[in-house]
Amino acid sequence: MHEYRRPLVNTLVARMREPRRFIQMLVGPRQTGKSTAIRQALAQVDLPRHVALASIDSSSRDWLRAQWLQARNLINEGSPSALLVIDEVQLVSQWSAVVKELWDEDTWSGIDLRVVLTGSSSILLQRGLVEGLTGRFETIRSTHWEFAECKDAFGYSLDDFLFFGGYPGGAALKDDEQRWLSYINDAVIEPSISKDVIALEEVRKPALMRKLFHLGAPYSGQELSYRKILGQLDDAGNTTTVAHYLDLLDGAGLLCGLQKHDPKLIREKASSPRLMVYDTSLMTATYGRYRDFLLTDPERKGHLVESAVGAFLLAQSKKQNFEVHWWREGSNEVDFVLAQGESVTAIEVKSGRVKSLKGLTAFVNLVPHARTLVVGSSECPLEAFLHGDVPLL
Repeated sequence: MHEYRRPLVNTLVARMREPRRFIQMLVGPRQTGKSTAIRQALAQVDLPRHVALASIDSSSRDWLRAQWLQARNLINEGSPSALLVIDEVQLVSQWSAVVKELWDEDTWSGIDLRVVLTGSSSILLQRGLVEGLTGRFETIRSTHWEFAECKDAFGYSLDDFLFFGGYPGGAALKDDEQRWLSYINDAVIEPSISKDVIALEEVRKPALMRKLFHLGAPYSGQELSYRKILGQLDDAGNTTTVAHYLDLLDGAGLLCGLQKHDPKLIREKASSPRLMVYDTSLMTATYGRYRDFLLTDPERKGHLVESAVGAFLLAQSKKQNFEVHWWREGSNEVDFVLAQGESVTAIEVKSGRVKSLKGLTAFVNLVPHARTLVVGSSECPLEAFLHGDVPLL
């Protein structure tokens, strides 16, 4: 059977083949196919290579140096270049300092060792990259799979994608809902929280972190004030803790809180967040006994569709470097606002819920140069939008 190849595989192949310039960082949430993409790329590159998987229990700075040395030893007169791949590098304590030291040694000595690093915890990775590797790396994003990819790879219908989302490992289980739910909970949600956040960050209240995710994911697409979240969690925490934990869940590619767009850039961080999952499967899996109504009840399907659009925009924002917000002033509301420099796009989603478009009119009065999109209209069908056929900015 033919194995589907994501477009990022071609990027990896090209970077592995080109002369040594930068460390390649493949970054993305768990279970989005990073290791598979590496394997597929290596199959097309004719270079000696050393591949190693880091672990939180056994990988140390000395371990990382040993892997690097093994890769260097592959270089000789017959093979002047080699590849080193370290999977889940963020699990190595102070990894960025070691990588900087060894990369700079190779640069000074003219050693053509091409390095690819992968990782799941984007907050920890970005901290390491910013602290020590500025100017030495390029980032390749492995986002959740998009509708076009799931349609091509698994034959998903639009409703399949809305309900089951974009984790490739779950596709084979979608006809057995209990197995699929177990996969999403056991292979995605719990490891992302326990291994990519709690084990690597200073989380004083792990139970609160888990409760926050399991409360927030079913509310995807809705505004929820920090005080209301605290009331639902029944915990003695404070709004600062909740905001911080939401940032950590954002870094793990699970759940984020979109901030309100403010043209004056004054109130963005102070606003109540609009919760948004990074993949609709996370909403489906945490929805409880009413999940089967997500495709049939207009109100619930409306939030599911808005979450699918939001997840798509979040994925594109990583690739195209724009910001995703939402907007409300009085009774006027816009589902999403994209901002990139002076370019602004206001997006309203027409789904199962009855909604007015007066918010778009009010927003354009405030920001006259803004472009507008109505996803779900005849000019911008939902399927075409999620397929990536509609320019965003």
